[in-house]
Amino acid sequence: MKRSFLLVAFALICFTVSAQNTRVKWYTIEEAEKLSKSSPRPLLVDTFTEWCGWCKRLDADTFTNPVIIDILNSKFYPVKFNAEGKDPVQFVGKTFINDGKSGPSHQLAIEMLRGQMSYPNLVFFNDKTQLITNVPGYKTPKELEVILQYMADKAYETTKFADFQQSFKSKIQ
Repeated sequence: MKRSFLLVAFALICFTVSAQNTRVKWYTIEEAEKLSKSSPRPLLVDTFTEWCGWCKRLDADTFTNPVIIDILNSKFYPVKFNAEGKDPVQFVGKTFINDGKSGPSHQLAIEMLRGQMSYPNLVFFNDKTQLITNVPGYKTPKELEVILQYMADKAYETTKFADFQQSFKSKIQ
């Protein structure tokens, strides 16, 4: 009886630990900035809106892929950011708000997307929280994998994306 209880408890613990690794660990942008200061990693900001169908599809199809989850959780501080959110945000020493003067968009979204408001939009910051680039539109897991690896490896510093993409070996079947 005791042994079977221990086996069930062990199986439950193993299932719980593996279940924790089956999702992207999303942060707020403030949390990601703070973490990056103490343990440097680039940030990926998934800029979305509540009404965006392609944003929902990115969540359902791409951010559930085990390879994408592993890359995001191990090489980035992934952030979910509602581009039309109402809460003030502290980031890179500034306060950003959504005052309604620029339509429904939050000031931080406008700055990150350089005024080109389309969703979904993936924004990449280096490990010093400096904006590198943004990548608009829905991406399949295979499309996103190569982009994430390119950014995580800092290949953008020395290699054109097309060259990197040509030699990239996907882990996604």
